[in-house]
Amino acid sequence: MANTYSQIYLQLVFGVTYREAKLDKAWRNQVFSVIGKIINESKCKTIIVNGVEDHVHCFVGLKPSVSISELMKATKARSSKYINEHRLTRQRFEWQEGFGAFSYSPELIDKVYHYIKNQEIHHQSKTFRDEYRELLAEFNVNFDEQYIFQDLI
Repeated sequence: MANTYSQIYLQLVFGVTYREAKLDKAWRNQVFSVIGKIINESKCKTIIVNGVEDHVHCFVGLKPSVSISELMKATKARSSKYINEHRLTRQRFEWQEGFGAFSYSPELIDKVYHYIKNQEIHHQSKTFRDEYRELLAEFNVNFDEQYIFQDLI
């Protein structure tokens, strides 16, 4: 797309099915690297990928020709395939359905980067459920509690 210019910064957040603690610290960074590579291969720019045992945060520069939904679909499908093919978990691995996408202005890049970089410290005092609800509230996203998390039955 000649003469198309943009700078779209997004924080993308998604969790493991049922928020189970399946992203083992021993191989978590390897998977985050795979996720970053998938994002870059989609012509978007990975700024940082990090998370903890039950969810992931990706900070990306989105290209206007790339649909957020298609980016997330490819990222989640290919990264779960990687986890399963490399037998990193005992049972079949899946990401929870859906995701959060939150946009930021350029002056907040450093703040968001450090927030994502420090996920382990951050989650010593706050659950993913609480963090996610706070993000939704901060961005004035209306939601129905019954649909934001899949729970074990």
